[in-house]
Amino acid sequence: MRIMHTADWHIGKNLAGFDLAKDQDAVFEKLVETAKKEHVDAIIIAGDLYDRANPSEDSVDRVNHMLYRLNRKEGFPLLVVSGNHDSGVRLGTGQQWYESTKLYMRTELKDAFTPVELEDTQFFLLPYFEPFAARDYFKDDSLTNINKAMPPVVEKMQKQFAPDKRHILVGHFFAAGSKHSDSETLVNVGGLDAVAVSDLQAFDYVALGHLHNRHALDDPKVQYAGSLLKFSVSEAVQEKGVYIIDTDTMQRRFVSLAPLHDLQQLTGSFARFADPTNFSAEELDAYTAVKLTDVEVIPNVMAKLRQVFPRLIELKRETHVDLGEVAHTDVKLAPTKLLGDFFQQVTGSELSEQQMEWAKAALAKAGEEKK
Repeated sequence: MRIMHTADWHIGKNLAGFDLAKDQDAVFEKLVETAKKEHVDAIIIAGDLYDRANPSEDSVDRVNHMLYRLNRKEGFPLLVVSGNHDSGVRLGTGQQWYESTKLYMRTELKDAFTPVELEDTQFFLLPYFEPFAARDYFKDDSLTNINKAMPPVVEKMQKQFAPDKRHILVGHFFAAGSKHSDSETLVNVGGLDAVAVSDLQAFDYVALGHLHNRHALDDPKVQYAGSLLKFSVSEAVQEKGVYIIDTDTMQRRFVSLAPLHDLQQLTGSFARFADPTNFSAEELDAYTAVKLTDVEVIPNVMAKLRQVFPRLIELKRETHVDLGEVAHTDVKLAPTKLLGDFFQQVTGSELSEQQMEWAKAALAKAGEEKK
């Protein structure tokens, strides 16, 4: 078989107030094109189809359209689990009927132990679950976190292994040793929900969702697909896409999917950013996080930058202050003089008249409060 592994669509997500619906539609079309070009036999969606447990009607319509397009129109078998952002009840509605068209969806732990068999492979679909679900299912109060729950889960699955088939686990959880991105919801406390990778080695391949960086974990058998789009500045340099797995060799290959609008982080002066000729059309059209190297006050800076970068999502100042290099000064000097000297030493610029007036006003107020 040739299988596509994707996850973390987060339909309905906004980025710094920008609606990502068109971006998600565009990358979905790239996913469909890739599935057809690669002649895949099935598609794994490893959780977080939605961004919220209570998605908007528009988001529900969009996910329904996507699943219908892949399964009914294009004819791909789908292997789907719910993630921590999904409502298992809402996502799983109708799953009993879906299987007639080979749309296999699991949203509860109790349904994870019956494998889906397609050609030479058994798929075990393990949705995101809380520890109480494992305690209830196994009648074992010692299963206080996901790490403790995984061994009995895997043991029960292994009992269903067919010796003449490949065995693939589809899951949505945090594997020990993985690295988070800023856009992910931190659901673990002290690492207690981190599943030991050693507990997953019985499978030929573990197709994971939850972490948005496909390089979050380096393991021969365990792979995060990563999100289809960049959802935070921390992901600016990441390449997004899908994995193609060949069950003959169990080799996996990454296929990049170009976004409608990229996400970038740029550092420089306001003068450089104010001139659009310094940037390509793609850069001007991207979701952009800016770090300004200027130290002076720039009135209406956000509005001015958005005239050049309409998809500006973040603005920060980049300042480098090395207090170890500040020269010794005379503490007997007037406070405003001390402040002026300090400011000049750490920034290389003198206080403006307005800044000095603010400093004098603050000192006067502090003196009155002291009295």
